[in-house]
Amino acid sequence: MFRLSSKKMISAAHILRDYDGPCARLHGHNWHIKIDVLSDTLDNVGLAIDFKDLDDVLWQVAGPFDHNNFNDFSPFDKINPTAENISRYFFDEIKKLLPPNVLLEKITIWETEDYMVEYFEDN
Repeated sequence: MFRLSSKKMISAAHILRDYDGPCARLHGHNWHIKIDVLSDTLDNVGLAIDFKDLDDVLWQVAGPFDHNNFNDFSPFDKINPTAENISRYFFDEIKKLLPPNVLLEKITIWETEDYMVEYFEDN
């Protein structure tokens, strides 16, 4: 089994609704997003998935939020854009874009260098 990873950074703002604290006001973070994928299959070149393709999938989902406000995008116009909800949304969207031989193991999102969340499906 092979584990491959890709990591990107976006700068994005959010507002936490129904939150009692400073995060109830508009504020931003440099979000670091890492995906880990698994595969036991290699192509004729010897790749599970090309790193460029992995980067493209990650950016396809995360890129639209870069230099924007999460609250302005669905589903975060309805649900709170917490790190937990963002990680689950990114996981679900990235999973749809991967080839069948590549399994999304988990996503890790750092809101700051000290605070992060991991999301994975419990199989």
